[in-house]
Formats: sequence, structure tokens, C-alpha cells
Amino acid sequence: QVQVVESGGGLVQPGGSLRLSCAASGSIFSTYALGWYRQAPGKERELVAGITSGGSTNYADSVKGRFTISRDNAKNTVYLQMNNLKPEDTAVYYCRAYGYWGQGTQVTVSS
Repeated sequence: QVQVVESGGGLVQPGGSLRLSCAASGSIFSTYALGWYRQAPGKERELVAGITSGGSTNYADSVKGRFTISRDNAKNTVYLQMNNLKPEDTAVYYCRAYGYWGQGTQVTVSS
């Protein structure tokens, strides 16, 4: 059974930063592309950032220049560094690894 576990969410003021982590079990971690998604209340889940097995990245236009996705294959972990957070970044953030979803972690940006 694959386990995907996100952590690092919380409440932050506008302009602040958070780093999300996602640990996924399995020896295949390094061979798969990984992604961070988010879902705000009343909205569909959307891709925020993705990273290929080779380290190439892609981002939603709304987060380009503010968010950075990275991976540490030795730790089976993918990260999302979020800087200059805005209220519209408020959502539940989910990690997707080899077809499996984590439980999500809440990010709230508010003063």
C-alpha cells in the first residue's frame, strides 16, 4: 500500500512563506513525476507545480516566480516552497505521487 503524506501547512500572513513537504513510500519514487495541486472552497482541484523524474519543473501562471517545487529522491520527498503568499493561495494543498493522493494540508493566507 502506497502512502503519501503531506505536511507543513498552516496560517500565514500575506507576504509570508511556507514550505510544504510530501513523503511518499515506495522504491519507485525517483522514477516518477510528482505534483502539487490545490483546491479552494467551491473550486476545482488545480495543478500548482510539477516536477519530472529528471528535475524539469512547470508551474501554474498564478504562482510562477513565487513557488518552487523540488525533490529529494534520497528522502522520497517532494517540497513546495511558497513565498510572497497571497490570500488567493488559500486552499487545501495535495501531493500526487504515482497516481496516489495524499490527505492534503490546509494553507490559509490571512491577516
